[in-house]
Amino acid sequence: MNKKVAFYTLGCKLNYSETSTIGRLFNKAGFDTVDFTDTPDVYVINTCSVTDNADKKCKKVVQEALKISPKAYVTIVGCYAQLKPKEIAEIPGVDMVLGAAEKFQIVDYITDLTKNPKALVYNQPVSEANGFISSWSFGGGRTRTFLKVQDGCDYSCTFCTIPLARGNSRSDTIENVVNQAKHIAASDVKEIVLTGVNLGDFGIIDGKRENKFFDLVKALDEVEGIDRIRISSIEPNLLTDEIIEFVATSKRFVPHFHIPLQSGSDKILGSMRRRYKRELYTNRVAKIKELMPDCCIGVDVIVGFPGETREDFIDTYNFLNELNVSYLHVFTYSERENTLAAEMKGVVPGSTRAERSKMLHILSDKKRRAFYETQLGKSADVLFERDIKDGFMHGFTRNYVKVQVKYDPILVNELKSVYLNNISHNGDVEVTESEEILVH
Repeated sequence: MNKKVAFYTLGCKLNYSETSTIGRLFNKAGFDTVDFTDTPDVYVINTCSVTDNADKKCKKVVQEALKISPKAYVTIVGCYAQLKPKEIAEIPGVDMVLGAAEKFQIVDYITDLTKNPKALVYNQPVSEANGFISSWSFGGGRTRTFLKVQDGCDYSCTFCTIPLARGNSRSDTIENVVNQAKHIAASDVKEIVLTGVNLGDFGIIDGKRENKFFDLVKALDEVEGIDRIRISSIEPNLLTDEIIEFVATSKRFVPHFHIPLQSGSDKILGSMRRRYKRELYTNRVAKIKELMPDCCIGVDVIVGFPGETREDFIDTYNFLNELNVSYLHVFTYSERENTLAAEMKGVVPGSTRAERSKMLHILSDKKRRAFYETQLGKSADVLFERDIKDGFMHGFTRNYVKVQVKYDPILVNELKSVYLNNISHNGDVEVTESEEILVH
């Protein structure tokens, strides 16, 4: 009987794509992938350094894993494993810690599943993680795939540990990405989500710029069999007019951009070492809405950064309130070791950070509802997913409006033309199909 392996992923879509790739490595080595609760022989926990309390979350997952399968061999990989290998090795029950340069050789390292009193640590300097390993994952019930095309970052934002955890910016080749997209298309997946650490910086291979992200966009638009391609996140200074103009008339790229802002205060943007001021961000949003009035625009924003006064926060709040965007991803600033921001003066009290976060979460809800209201009465194509909650299933329009219908197995992974009727009590949009009512 084959050995069993289970996975748990913390963090971003990029981590999910890499977990899937690691899973395929185990499958090739003769392991069967099972659910977390199915008493596996091996647990692989893929960690993140961006989310709060990374250490607590890692410990909690290890504890739960060993309750289910006490003799399981536990391996930790990912960004947190690169940054804090010694701390992770001290977590009771952890057997192995692999850094960024080692995680894709995990099967070679796991040669003996005997649990030892002390964890093994294989963790080279992040500079050794200089090659690009392509990854893709299925999510949303095989409705969409997260396709990694870029890794690492050459930016030096003062709050971020990603360059320390993932190394310099590097990319796949356009040829490889196109071939992967064709393979994904052949598996009946309808949507590809392009992912990377700094996606707009795509094109650096072996330390040299070979292409631009726009070159990749044009090449992928020609891949037959994929209905939708979504850009996961792109820096405002890398979102060029040519990209916006191309997406506006694209066959496959959808009208949805997620554009990190981080602060609406130029003072704070300077402290963060962001590569733009808010005027550029305003111009990007205006350009998108000029060409794609129904485009969905998401925003990343950080509250409580060192030196952020009440006036700075109000500046950010008012800027976002007046900006024609659709929703916010709000992050409460938390100190990270080995970052410049952690040493800055003007520390914002935790209670103030929480208060500001709550205000922006409320603003985000208002923004999303206002955007949804502009879409009511319109027809749209919805791609339905295999998620069921309280008898309902969900799907998304091209411009990222979330709709709900009564569960129907025939709809899974299907594109249906619907009318967007009204907003339900939970904030999703209720719809009717052209021929029959889906929501009663």
